[in-house]
Amino acid sequence: MTEEWFDLVTPDGDIIGRALRSECHGNPDLLHQAIHVFVIHPETGDLFLQQRSTQKDIQPGKWDTSVGGHVDSGERPEQAVVRELREELGVEAGEPEYLYRYQWQSPVESELIRSYRLYHAGPFTLQPEELDDGRFWSREEIESTLGTSVFTPNFESEWPRIRDYVQAQ
Repeated sequence: MTEEWFDLVTPDGDIIGRALRSECHGNPDLLHQAIHVFVIHPETGDLFLQQRSTQKDIQPGKWDTSVGGHVDSGERPEQAVVRELREELGVEAGEPEYLYRYQWQSPVESELIRSYRLYHAGPFTLQPEELDDGRFWSREEIESTLGTSVFTPNFESEWPRIRDYVQAQ
């Protein structure tokens, strides 16, 4: 299997180089791009979350953003959104709405994340290599589960930005 290449970027998103995934995931100084898509049920307002595969190298088995992925070298974030929706959930969607961008840093890596919103009720076809499970969560269910090590730290950090888009039941 060929290792992925990521573009290295400035905090403004300007491309300044590229590096292998293994280099980016071992050096938080190498800022690279990622996307998140928050899939919201159009009728209930609940948020679809994915459970990361227990085989993942980062945060295995934790519940996370509906769709998340790296932007490949030479790929635009908008292209990564379409690709990741198709790969992870089997969704051929129109154009998800761009919400915001922010920088995330962990002891392992640093990402410039662009977040999007999509209203979709399913059905979904989960990619077994990436996801162990997926389901819709209510706002109350998410908030009562925060801080219990069920979610990824990145999701818990981003929740305050997205929570107002998720309907209170």
